[in-house]
Amino acid sequence: MSRSKTIDSSVLKMLRKIRLIAFDVDGVLTDGRIYYGAQGECMKVFNSKDGYGIRLARERGYHLAIITARKSAFVEKRAADWGLKHVFQDIQDKRPVFEALCKELNIDYEQTTYMGDDVLDIPVLKLAGFATCPQDAMPVVKKSCHWISKYKGGLGAARELCDLILSARE
Repeated sequence: MSRSKTIDSSVLKMLRKIRLIAFDVDGVLTDGRIYYGAQGECMKVFNSKDGYGIRLARERGYHLAIITARKSAFVEKRAADWGLKHVFQDIQDKRPVFEALCKELNIDYEQTTYMGDDVLDIPVLKLAGFATCPQDAMPVVKKSCHWISKYKGGLGAARELCDLILSARE
């Protein structure tokens, strides 16, 4: 039995419309921790399973984007590894960027999903047709979501979302 048959019909309807999958980074594509070395260098850890889910979604024709409040060379590098064209860093007010991207891609909000974990993400979550978050998102964020991953940020939440979207088309 395909997974799509186990998904609630109203959720399945939302998933089948999706054309744009967008993510926050810290707390979503990473576990939210930032590592500093002795020389002040900063490092983040990305999960390869999340990355593979993102790559699968891109290869199947979905538009993918990153919208993050921090700026990091690691994010730029990882997004390039995944083949992402839409990477927005150092964005404190994410909603205008999300709106402009939807307009550029000619995508209605109901055709989007966004995964965020903290208060800066709520304005975009309120626009997205399918608002999502990792299991360990802030409680106020969870109240704005249609779906909550069973996985924590940076530990499979993005992969679970991508798999869910891809399975809806089966």
